[in-house]
Amino acid sequence: MRLPKKGSLLREVPIIVVSALIVAVIIKTFFVHFFYVPSGSMQNTLGIGDRIAVNKFSAMFSDIRRGEVVVFKDPAGWLGSPPPPTGDVFTRELKRALVDVGVMPDPATQYLVKRTVGVGGDHIVCCDAKGRLQVNGTSINESYLFPGNTPSDSKFDVTVPKGDIWVMGDHRGASADSRFHTDDVHKGFVPLSDVVGRAEFVVWPLGHVKFLSVAHDLSKVPVKK
Repeated sequence: MRLPKKGSLLREVPIIVVSALIVAVIIKTFFVHFFYVPSGSMQNTLGIGDRIAVNKFSAMFSDIRRGEVVVFKDPAGWLGSPPPPTGDVFTRELKRALVDVGVMPDPATQYLVKRTVGVGGDHIVCCDAKGRLQVNGTSINESYLFPGNTPSDSKFDVTVPKGDIWVMGDHRGASADSRFHTDDVHKGFVPLSDVVGRAEFVVWPLGHVKFLSVAHDLSKVPVKK
């Protein structure tokens, strides 16, 4: 087998690198994006520091379903102002490169991860006589809740507009979710246009690797037409 000439190899390396970057950008734009979980609002489903893979492709061509864990852009300043850039010039440029290829989310656009509790048309009430959420008149057993949490410490009665979702963290006692933003421009609802995609699985750390299942008690409730 003949080895490629040195000059030929040097010409091919930039092509390989550029091709890899193009593929990475396409994957980030249309298929999968990776996010870091900075808080405990979704414990124990997601831990602080977990890295999750988000399926963007399916969200483009199918409806977000009740019970799915989703990542979405901050819809109305839920997280406040984004943190200022840190580190030296090299570190900032490296982070920017990782953002461009989809390894890191853009810090200028803040994201949240929550569970979809209601979709367009749903009537959600907290709570029934046993302290459970009700969706379209059906009481929900939420096995994924953080141990010791109640479904909600605050009462609410909402109907989700078409084109929006109502989201809540699995660690209800540590999640400033839709319940806490009913006075914002969207009344606590999240527009589907802000949803990046479905969180499909935890990819890091290795001890946390798992697929993220849909909450079946939520998903099986009929959607109101």
